[in-house]
Amino acid sequence: MNTTPQTPGRPGGGALDGILVLDLSRVLAGPYAAQILADMGATVIKIENPRDPDVSRGFPPYLTSDAEDGTAREFSGYYGQYNRGKLGLTVDLTHAEGKQVLKDLVAEADVLVENFRPGTMEKLGVGYDALRGINPKLVYTAISGYGHTGSRSRRPAFDSTAQAAGGLWSMNGFPGMPPVRVGVTIGDLSASLFSVIGTLAAIRHVEHGGDGQKVDVAQVDSIIALTETAVVDYTVDGRTARPAGNEHAWVRPYELFDCADGQVFFGGYTDKLWRVGCELFGTPEAAADPEIDTMRKRFDKAVYEKKVRPLIASWFRDRTRAELEDLAGDVVPLTALRTIADVVEDPGTAERDMVVEADYGELGRLRMFGQPVKLSGTPADPARRANRVGEHTDRVLADIAGYSPEAIAELKRKGTV
Repeated sequence: MNTTPQTPGRPGGGALDGILVLDLSRVLAGPYAAQILADMGATVIKIENPRDPDVSRGFPPYLTSDAEDGTAREFSGYYGQYNRGKLGLTVDLTHAEGKQVLKDLVAEADVLVENFRPGTMEKLGVGYDALRGINPKLVYTAISGYGHTGSRSRRPAFDSTAQAAGGLWSMNGFPGMPPVRVGVTIGDLSASLFSVIGTLAAIRHVEHGGDGQKVDVAQVDSIIALTETAVVDYTVDGRTARPAGNEHAWVRPYELFDCADGQVFFGGYTDKLWRVGCELFGTPEAAADPEIDTMRKRFDKAVYEKKVRPLIASWFRDRTRAELEDLAGDVVPLTALRTIADVVEDPGTAERDMVVEADYGELGRLRMFGQPVKLSGTPADPARRANRVGEHTDRVLADIAGYSPEAIAELKRKGTV
């Protein structure tokens, strides 16, 4: 095994090559947004407090190894996945000198990403208004629970806050049962993606001669934007979305069905797909049955339960997931329900480079999800390791901020970096 770890932050010649990003964020929403920019070629500097680094460094799972002196070393796979390809700098922003370090970097930067509660950066004296005075071209991307405007802006928030306040939690689960939280931190993840969209739009505005601006993204807003038709269902028809289990709100069949060794999703709800499905599974006469020959008839709940669901169950019950996909997967929307273990080991996942490896030397190799955006001319570079705390402090301060070795040594002596 190669024991020389990959170097984060190396120029990759990606689509965002030449863009300098300062990442002051923690845990997920901000780090993931900055990680996407790093994958796309931006130089991203992860800035952490030397005495209070990103708390996600303590999140499992861990790459581990034993040092020669018998002590155990570890590195968080969680942190590694969301901070890959970044340079590591430590700065204490409670020090006057630390504020100046940030300002000197802002003078050279294109983007700053933070996900503190609104008002935190202002309290430190390095909020958007102060920083845009130093660099009018700065794109300042701020991610928070409720956003930087409105009466709720100062409220603390986590992902579940967004799922609850944005209405998604109330819609998820099974009828007659208590609502269920979506099983991933979708409030953070959706805010990350909208932040990247906003950041790229603001960068383009700058490149066309405009000034920088604040990109204000709220987790709650992001969740509301993911509720599909729930908002217009209410504003148009007065219907409030409720948990519906695995069924779709207005098309059938479009759900999970049992098979011989698990479950498959089948979504053959259009008249064309229904006809093809009936032929594939040896019941062509069902496509002409006057009770279920149109999409609208099949959506009727009573008709669906009486005739459609039993018919589909008969198609699937004696066939395995693999048999069903081989028979119909290239023709109609039929997909085996896979575990994450299945997904990671699936050859199709490898074909799309959606599991990549980063080399952490003696700690081993971290397998993590890749970059879903495939650019034909400037491909992303996600297979890089994350920074250790303050790993590139000297390099960043010397090469980007222009500090002398003596100035860096003095900052270290004071505990500023």
